[in-house]
Amino acid sequence: MSTILHIETATEVCSVALSSNGEILQYKYSDEPQSHSSKLGVFVEQIMQYVRQNGVNIDAVSVSSGPGSYTGLRIGVSEAKGLSYGLGVPLIAIPTHMVMAQQVKSEVETSALLCPMIDARRMEVYATFFDNDLNVVRETAADIVDEESYIDFLNKHKVVFFGNGADKCKEVITHPNAIFIDNIKPEAKSMTVLAEKAFEAKDFVDVAYFEPFYLKEFVATTPKNKVINI
Repeated sequence: MSTILHIETATEVCSVALSSNGEILQYKYSDEPQSHSSKLGVFVEQIMQYVRQNGVNIDAVSVSSGPGSYTGLRIGVSEAKGLSYGLGVPLIAIPTHMVMAQQVKSEVETSALLCPMIDARRMEVYATFFDNDLNVVRETAADIVDEESYIDFLNKHKVVFFGNGADKCKEVITHPNAIFIDNIKPEAKSMTVLAEKAFEAKDFVDVAYFEPFYLKEFVATTPKNKVINI
């Protein structure tokens, strides 16, 4: 077994966990909007103080790798890479949708498909389909949701939709096989099992070259009320 520090910043939640042998030793969480840059460093330092005071040896760092918020992912991955390099331990990258699916898999019937959704814009979501063993049934894609979305899956299976992207789809996806679970957000404490499996398999990423899975490139815009005419 292993002791791993976990970082999750892909959505509005900023969370950090420390686990050892499957047990959560420390957990820090905030869902305060746009606070990742101020909260993450504090959370990590608090956990590192615990590590130093208790003589804990960290074996790896895991990070939620996207898709999700461009800024949130960039902040989380930068912190994780710095810790991995500074501590001299491997870096583990876990897809954000898999973190979310791990949270709900035990709550639904095993024959249902799991579809975590992360809000993108308007009626667009980042979605992946998993079976209950977290095997990928359909790769992650940016989907514009309408009444016909996912109809092939829904005609054959019950599909469980969850995440902040699913909230806006309830009134659009009305198939009788569609099931919605509220208030599911990716959290660092849910990365434990997945990170331990990756550690045992030595499934690590290159600290120097790893980049999060943004899915779509970030496009900067200038708010209209801040345009200055010269």
